[in-house]
Amino acid sequence: MTGPMAPQRQDTRKFVENLSGAGKSIAVLTSGGDAQGMNAAVRAVVRMGIYVGAKVYFIHEGYQGMVDGGDNIKEATWESVSSMLQVGGTVIGSARCKEFRTHEGRLKAAHNLVQRGITNLCVIGGDGSLTGANLFREEWSGLLNELQEEGLIDEEAVHNHSELHIVGMVGSIDNDFCGTDMTIGTDSALHRIIEVVDAIMTTAQSHQRTFVLEVMGRHCGYLALVSALACGADWVFIPEMPPEDGWEDNMCQKLSESRARGSRLNIIIVAEGASDSQGQHITSDFVKNLVVSHLGFDTRVTILGHVQRGGTPSAFDRILASRMGVEAVLALLEASTNTPACVVSLVGNQAVRLPLMECVQMTQEVQKAMDEKKFEEAVRLRGRSFENNLSTYRLLASRKADSELPNGEEEKKSGDEEQCNSSFNVAVLNVGAPAAGMNAAVRSAVRVGITEGHKMFAVNDGFEGFYKGQIKEISWGDVGGWTGQGGSLLGTKRTLPGKHLEKIAEQIRIHNINALLVIGGFEAFESLLQLYEARAHYQEFCIPMCILPATISNNVPGTDLSLGADTSLNAIVETCDRIKQSASGTKRRVFIIETMGGYCGYLATVGGLAAGADTVYIFEEDFDIRDLQNNVEHLTQKMKTSIQRGLVLRNENSNENFTTDFIYQLYSEEGRGVFDCRKNVLGHMQQGGTPSPFDRNFGTKVAAKAIQWITRMLKESYKGGRVFTNSEDSACLLGMRRRAMVFQPVAQLQEETDFVHRIPKEQWWLKLRPVMKILAKYKTSYDMSDSGQLEHVTQVRPKESDFSAAI
Repeated sequence: MTGPMAPQRQDTRKFVENLSGAGKSIAVLTSGGDAQGMNAAVRAVVRMGIYVGAKVYFIHEGYQGMVDGGDNIKEATWESVSSMLQVGGTVIGSARCKEFRTHEGRLKAAHNLVQRGITNLCVIGGDGSLTGANLFREEWSGLLNELQEEGLIDEEAVHNHSELHIVGMVGSIDNDFCGTDMTIGTDSALHRIIEVVDAIMTTAQSHQRTFVLEVMGRHCGYLALVSALACGADWVFIPEMPPEDGWEDNMCQKLSESRARGSRLNIIIVAEGASDSQGQHITSDFVKNLVVSHLGFDTRVTILGHVQRGGTPSAFDRILASRMGVEAVLALLEASTNTPACVVSLVGNQAVRLPLMECVQMTQEVQKAMDEKKFEEAVRLRGRSFENNLSTYRLLASRKADSELPNGEEEKKSGDEEQCNSSFNVAVLNVGAPAAGMNAAVRSAVRVGITEGHKMFAVNDGFEGFYKGQIKEISWGDVGGWTGQGGSLLGTKRTLPGKHLEKIAEQIRIHNINALLVIGGFEAFESLLQLYEARAHYQEFCIPMCILPATISNNVPGTDLSLGADTSLNAIVETCDRIKQSASGTKRRVFIIETMGGYCGYLATVGGLAAGADTVYIFEEDFDIRDLQNNVEHLTQKMKTSIQRGLVLRNENSNENFTTDFIYQLYSEEGRGVFDCRKNVLGHMQQGGTPSPFDRNFGTKVAAKAIQWITRMLKESYKGGRVFTNSEDSACLLGMRRRAMVFQPVAQLQEETDFVHRIPKEQWWLKLRPVMKILAKYKTSYDMSDSGQLEHVTQVRPKESDFSAAI
């Protein structure tokens, strides 16, 4: 069976095999505050460094270890980073180091590095750690000359070590470093916060309580802002958005109205660095006392503290850190005399390299803008990701509840102007299998739709419910508390509309539906295509229609990421961690694990990268019995060293003959005497569970963006007292493409689709497979053409209304 392969590019490509690390030494250190995912970055640097033939060293205890030298600087081996992926914090230690801030301290550090031939440094830390590394690099030649003058090194050593190359990776749970969308540790910290919020919500509802949660973020409100979006908090305080004068009464009024509408709990999130417009610090205790004195609500404070730094890293952080670690080694190997110290990061879904000091300078400009109370400027400098989170929060938080919305008593307008400025009817439905984050998307769509002046209609049970007339108006309060709910509260079915077009058209007429928002997977894509093609026969379908891709399989064309896939990856990674741990203390063992995904190998591949799999079998990459035999032999060799656990993932439809049972039996037979085997089929646990913070936030933002697009299309297509549009670009899919969220006509996406196997013809994540293989000790061909190129940090940001920025 042959899977579709991406067309090969002609040879503008560059391959990692053409880069050699022979004769080079790379050192890796973690510095400053710890962050979950740092160990995944260290592991990737070590294994990629060894893969290219370089010597790799650990520097224990950060800069302190570099200054002290001795046993703090040790050569790393392949096995020494085994079983690190799932460990939080940093295994090689971190420390604040006053001595490195002095010239004498840096002189000692330089001597220790030269003694071991180290001229390539990978620093994982915050902006202070990276700034220190850049100063060290700038002083390097002077430090070597001093060491020579003192007789500690000779002229040959000065000549051989004349350049120090530095690459940084940002490890910080605060996500406060400019130039990158997400820093290592941020997503895991959000997991800790949301776990606490979910637990608190159950107890708060039991007693009708208000909870004030204080989260980290002395200078940056990212954690507070995103967790507020992810849990639907009533109010949030962040340093970048001081509340206006009179906020005390406004907040209490909002909380009171929320209770009056039947809500049993209120959540208020406070960033530890929040202040008011006068610069007065807003503490969690102050907020609590305010609520108690004004409203008399039973109110409690929870300060999360270092819980946010702890725990196992999320799937996202493991993948981010692994990709960045590999990228850091490539950047070091490609560095020349004129290459500035750089930071490797992700923007959207793409790896980039940015000059370190440009990033540091912009990060410092944010603080300067904050000190000068130029908060809009600070938000702009924070970057597109922060800006979009804030604009979505404002959109959802600044709107009034049903009782306060226009009820027909306002001054009437006439004709087309009246319709364009008041109510259109917009229907929302879920199609296909349930995916975590669907409910967050529905909630956001409903509330933003009401905010935009529309009447929102919920369709139960997908297109099956549509043709049966299971359609009803849905209000602001109806979707309260939906963000944290898994599955689909609207109900969802795989039924396609094709056989029921006439009845669906009739229901659109009956309810005067003017636009359609479909949230779902491959069936949702097929459904919208069918409705688009039926426009020639049914004018009812000549309305704006939009799909939000939501499926754990991540197999919808037109998007790099689908809603629900992140939650599913976390379920796979957590289970793999537990399965590996289950054999702790026993003899060597290999686990064969089957994942879902249909014909799409996304979950298996990316889950394998995050869980540290030895081999992953997918449909898109052919394999035969010889490959299976080679994989078994490769794993057998690894198991003869100090490696204790093996992990093999197989996508459910990777091959109809080489089943999970077959692979299990093959590995059991061939590994006899070296390891034994166990198998697990993960099944529907990958589809269940509460949505991850990423999926809650992703669903909230894309739905808001989709509704704003629908509003614009409705206004453009309203003529002569009715909505009518049959253009290609009025039936779109909203997807993430590399760095941007884009609306793409479903008619155009047909060309990109393999309908037989229900997957896109080209899939970006296939480029991650060589990374996974390299980290599993395989020799492989790795195309670096897509790796990060050195770019400049730009301060030009999209306008508030331009929502096409990366999210």
